[in-house]
Amino acid sequence: METQIQKNTTPLSTKDWLITLIITAIPLIGFIMLLVWAFSSDTNVNKANWAKAALLLMVIFFVLGILFSLVFGVGMFALLNGNVN
Repeated sequence: METQIQKNTTPLSTKDWLITLIITAIPLIGFIMLLVWAFSSDTNVNKANWAKAALLLMVIFFVLGILFSLVFGVGMFALLNGNVN
């Protein structure tokens, strides 16, 4: 006999989204809550999908930030050491 897992798919209210956005604006706690909402089994499906997308964007921006820092850091290092022709 299979048991069907019932997921919470009820739409979130404006108040729920406002509270969610305020919580995610808090630097470290927001990141932790995104992880909880993204990977918890009892989180609303809509909020879980949003949290996964937000985490993916954070990873993309983090990687791009590192790449730009490396490129401009190497350029500045070369400029300051007089290695630019």
